[in-house]
Amino acid sequence: MTINPALILILGAIPIPLLRGPFRASYLLILPLIGLGFAFSLEPGLHWSVNIMNYDLELLRIDRLSQVFSYIFFFAAFLGNLYTLKDDDPVQQIATQVYAGSAIGAVYAGDLITLFVFWELTAVSSVFLIWARRTERSYQAGMRFLIIQVGSGVLLLGGLILLVRDTGSIAFDFLGVTSPGTALIFVAFGIKCAFPLLHNWLQDAYPEATVGGTVILSVFTTKLAVYALARGYAGTEMLIWIGATMTAFPIFYAVIENDLRRVLSYSLNNQLGFMVVGIGIGTEMSVNGTVAHAFTHILYKALLFMSMGAVLLRTGTIKGSELGGLYKTMPLTAAFCLVGAASISAFPLFSGFISKSLILTAAADEGRWLTWGVLLFASAGVFHHSGIKIPFFAFFAHDSGRRVKEAPWNMLLAMSIAATLCVGIGVWPQPLYNILPFPLDFNPYTTPHVINQLQLLFFSGLAFTWLMRTGYYPPEMPSVNLDCDVVYRKLLPRLARQFFAKFEALDQLTRRLALECIQRLITGIFRRTGPQGVLTRTVTVGAMVLWVIVLLGVYLVLYLI
Repeated sequence: MTINPALILILGAIPIPLLRGPFRASYLLILPLIGLGFAFSLEPGLHWSVNIMNYDLELLRIDRLSQVFSYIFFFAAFLGNLYTLKDDDPVQQIATQVYAGSAIGAVYAGDLITLFVFWELTAVSSVFLIWARRTERSYQAGMRFLIIQVGSGVLLLGGLILLVRDTGSIAFDFLGVTSPGTALIFVAFGIKCAFPLLHNWLQDAYPEATVGGTVILSVFTTKLAVYALARGYAGTEMLIWIGATMTAFPIFYAVIENDLRRVLSYSLNNQLGFMVVGIGIGTEMSVNGTVAHAFTHILYKALLFMSMGAVLLRTGTIKGSELGGLYKTMPLTAAFCLVGAASISAFPLFSGFISKSLILTAAADEGRWLTWGVLLFASAGVFHHSGIKIPFFAFFAHDSGRRVKEAPWNMLLAMSIAATLCVGIGVWPQPLYNILPFPLDFNPYTTPHVINQLQLLFFSGLAFTWLMRTGYYPPEMPSVNLDCDVVYRKLLPRLARQFFAKFEALDQLTRRLALECIQRLITGIFRRTGPQGVLTRTVTVGAMVLWVIVLLGVYLVLYLI
């Protein structure tokens, strides 16, 4: 029997508080690498199953889909540990290992019960990365995040129960939206994947996490949902339209947002849309594109969050209106940010290009030209808000006058590794293509692909320049942008207060009448059972004898009759 490699991280978190200084640092770097090496050694197949209460739980199922996600999850855990190496916060470090291990355990799960256990463990462990910032805003955001994530798990459990009742099966394979149970599971996955109208937990919670916590959060939760959708709902038509919507609407919010980590959160939502579209198309090419894009996205999105985290650490702010000119004192961070920006914008020779091309090609091959057009529009929008806005306003816009130190060496090393991979995968994509779920013979560097993408980027950049020069581009200013979360954070509580205010008089009258009834009842009971009550006052012996004679007489009469 082979154990689930996820346990290396989950159980490996136990001794972290006992270690100090370089011993803890070395341990945190070695732990995910041990797990990654173990994952590479596993052969496809079912390696660990147990029977509990007549249910066969598949705790370690290995196939090409689970393997590629486990590889990048382990490596991302290593990068996260390296990036946060100087944070002497055992709570955050333990949460990181358990969170990453739970996501990996869910990837290896071959049944829905095991998936549910790890699904909920990711929710509970990840919230500590938000609370670790130890501010009132982070506490409130963490509570909302936890409620939504646990709610996703409750829906998953409800769907599992209905599915078992209907089919008797707990297998985690293709499900499809074919019954109430599978529909509930679909919604549970959709919440974690930040579907439209279910997405605000992402922009609410991620920017409130710690500097390193946001980097780690950007990796696991949503990509686990992408994996679950690819496993259970590939080819589901509605995912195409859901994903297309996800790619488009965050662009407008990202353009007007002042908080640069919140800009990246909207951008994350946008990139998830490409993956969801690929799952919805459901062909081998599109699923490969989804998995490849998830792989590359983890690297370049982590790189962008790392660079913004370094800015936040050194300046104490991440507002675009308060930054600018940082390239003078943080040149390496600025360079790494530009690599991440080029990757997310899908510049040729960067990782985003070789993965996004697969999804666009799959959409075109299936004749889905409207979807293809929406994805093309979204690609131009990504270049605006992540490819240009993030590095421009953080490092190159008006000089804010801030002269701060470069990022710490461990952060620079983590960013350099991620940047190297972003370029390396973009230049030589074949090793990534070789580990995708289906055999792939695809060359992204054809003349039409390269020229079309360069034209798109050129005109998108030209549009940004024109908008900036003419003053039409939304300026960076302190503001609060209203999104769908205003419904449950503001509107519903206000309606509830108004409802109860209107019926306050009725409520008071009801309370008064209820208290009067209770008082009368207590008075009546006391009158009968109090010191002078009929049932408790002292009775003479003669009176008692008289009553006994009377009762005997009545009994005699009844007996004779």
